[in-house]
Amino acid sequence: MSNLKLGKLPDRTPSKITISISADLSQALNDYAAVYRQTYGQSETLAELIPFMLGVFLESDRVFVKARREGLRSSGNRTKGEI
Repeated sequence: MSNLKLGKLPDRTPSKITISISADLSQALNDYAAVYRQTYGQSETLAELIPFMLGVFLESDRVFVKARREGLRSSGNRTKGEI
């Protein structure tokens, strides 16, 4: 089986998160965890996978990476409450 975009997770200390998501997203995340388990032969909880998935997503967003590299504060396009 070919590698997933998200590589095998490194050893780490577990962390706990709490979020509310739609039923469709919940099913998709559970399906991803199942494919991860099939690919790497190791079961990971969604709480373990999600931070790494978000990291991969952010690192692959060219506009976000460019904006960060150029300095978000210099854009002047942020509204109150945005990071």
